[in-house]
Amino acid sequence: MTIHPVLSEVRLGALRLRNRAVVAPMSRVSTAGDGVPTAAMAEYYARFAAGGFGMITTEGTYTDAEFSQAYPDQPGIVTGLQIEGWRAVTGAVHAAGAAIALQLMHAGALLQGNRHSDGSIAPSAVQPKGVKMSSYGGGDGPFAVPVAATRADIRRILGGFAAAAERARLAGFDAVEIHGANGYLIDQFLTDYTNRRDDDYGGDPAGRVRFAVEVVEAVRAAVGPEFPVGLRLSQTKVNDFAYRWSGAAEAATIFRAVGAAGVDYLHLASEGRDWYETAVLDTGETITRLARSVTGLPVIANGGMHGPDLARTVLDEGHADLVALGRGALANPDWPQVVAEGSRPVEFDRAMLAAAVTLDGQRSWEEARNGEIPVVNGDPTAPLAPGRTPFTVWVPAHEM
Repeated sequence: MTIHPVLSEVRLGALRLRNRAVVAPMSRVSTAGDGVPTAAMAEYYARFAAGGFGMITTEGTYTDAEFSQAYPDQPGIVTGLQIEGWRAVTGAVHAAGAAIALQLMHAGALLQGNRHSDGSIAPSAVQPKGVKMSSYGGGDGPFAVPVAATRADIRRILGGFAAAAERARLAGFDAVEIHGANGYLIDQFLTDYTNRRDDDYGGDPAGRVRFAVEVVEAVRAAVGPEFPVGLRLSQTKVNDFAYRWSGAAEAATIFRAVGAAGVDYLHLASEGRDWYETAVLDTGETITRLARSVTGLPVIANGGMHGPDLARTVLDEGHADLVALGRGALANPDWPQVVAEGSRPVEFDRAMLAAAVTLDGQRSWEEARNGEIPVVNGDPTAPLAPGRTPFTVWVPAHEM
């Protein structure tokens, strides 16, 4: 049996990763409302590192004390306490041998709970499609109509991204990933129906990508030339799974612009859908391979990558350089080890996130399913769950 290509080393800018398996950003909204990462979050992220992933990307983290927060218990990277909380997370991940990137996120119009503001801001005063996701907190029902950002607002938002990136370095992160996907602020600028501006930030794709370019430039200027900076993009959104860019020409315009702005890698998301469903463009080329060819940068593919055969195909055929797992990683925090052993990954159980996407929700599911819950660095004499490797030790819940 040949060694799976996902197990080979790779570089992202100045960062060398032990393999090409990445944990995708997943909102777990599990702080105490103050945005400060908790000990449970450190254990959660360290599990993936102990399981062999090359890099972990954190959940979207808000960047300023104005409009950036999306969900009530979302973590931030604004205060000193938040920096210290993240430093415990990065330390735990590094101790287990992996790199970790902080995802910098601005909610824009997709506001469900912000301790700093009651209102939202966006490129244009357009009510978002869809309804709030109650499992993320903040209630349900339609989103509010945002206020259209002025140029002064845009300058402050750019400053928030830059300052957050600097704080990420202080917190010990190995990279930052700018969240330009899934319907949040940067994606709202990229999307034709949420961006109705008639200035330099609107109009055709070359205008709509300007804000994304300026965010990248601001972050790059803040962290310097050697610190890795990534950008996550998607066609689909958390509130609009059907949206697609107009075709390969629009995609190429976006990729060229952000690539020239100074990112070290691109991460193309599929919003939980199968990769093939959103990857193939009107030209027949996959969006990830187009990004590689247009920019010459490493590209991370996301969407159904927990299947070792699909991951092999994506890497061997040159569609991407790395693969990112979300729910597949939740079901298999030791996925790289599973692949190395030639074993079959465990299927994700949707009940894990049915009630709430929080770590407490996951813990409740694990207790109900097993009577025990997994922790890092637990008692090595405790029994192991069926099919799990030794890094995942199971102990009674009351001992946590």
